[in-house]
Amino acid sequence: MERQPTGVRHPDRPGPVVPPGAAVVIVEEIRRYPVKSMLGETLPHTQVTPAGVAGDRRLALRDLTTGRVVSAKHPRRWRAMLTLRATGVDPVRISLPDGRELTTGDDVDVVLSTLLGAPVTLIATVPLGATLDRARPDEVLAAGVTAPVTVDETPLGGGTTAGTFVDFAPVHLVTTATLDRIAEAAGTGQPADSARYRPNLVLRTTGVPGFAENGWVGRHLRVGAELVLRVMAPTPRCAVPTLAHGDLPAAPDALRVPARLNRVAPVPQLGPLPCVGAYAQVVHPGRVEAGDPVRLD
Repeated sequence: MERQPTGVRHPDRPGPVVPPGAAVVIVEEIRRYPVKSMLGETLPHTQVTPAGVAGDRRLALRDLTTGRVVSAKHPRRWRAMLTLRATGVDPVRISLPDGRELTTGDDVDVVLSTLLGAPVTLIATVPLGATLDRARPDEVLAAGVTAPVTVDETPLGGGTTAGTFVDFAPVHLVTTATLDRIAEAAGTGQPADSARYRPNLVLRTTGVPGFAENGWVGRHLRVGAELVLRVMAPTPRCAVPTLAHGDLPAAPDALRVPARLNRVAPVPQLGPLPCVGAYAQVVHPGRVEAGDPVRLD
């Protein structure tokens, strides 16, 4: 049985937390997604600026019909985004399902508009009042990714002024304890692949319970020698984790399990939602490397 740490709960968050000064152990993976909603890449090390991981979500596609930012959060319309992989920074390279590779200097708009079946353009500046379409995840689970469901227009970047295409905050993190808890509850014998939840940092933890991130809100993570993050909120999940991601098949349990085990209100104005991981802001920028120790204060 996993050892349960002692410690004080955050006043408005469920779940036990590790005590101040205890190690969250190490950074297991660092991930970057150069184009919003495309697959990304794993990095051995990187700089983290106030805007987040260098090169993360700096580009996005804009739907020329609606003016909204393209996102697989509306899977009926845009799930094909998760067949594309973006890597690098300058230029960004986009790998297509047929093996072709584009760079941002190529005729990206024409190729991607044809592939996605709608006129889109690659943009590097967040439009004023930028929004995206977010299908209600419970309805997607019930009806399937191809069924018409309720879609809400959602603003981008509510927790940051970084000028990137993040959903809320500059950094998203998840612990292996949470991933292991999801895998255990799913009962399939398969690990919960962190790629489905699109974190920037995967933290390998020991002696920490699943969904412990809920209790870290308001606290600081000291990562390596320089980087300091402040945890802002649990991360509410959309339908994206359930979708096929490149070679990873669809996995409805990636949302069903958190919906059953970890429905919490990520911010006071929202009701309980399925949450996995946490959002964080950058208090002090710095270099991060896989294997760096992490301390929770």
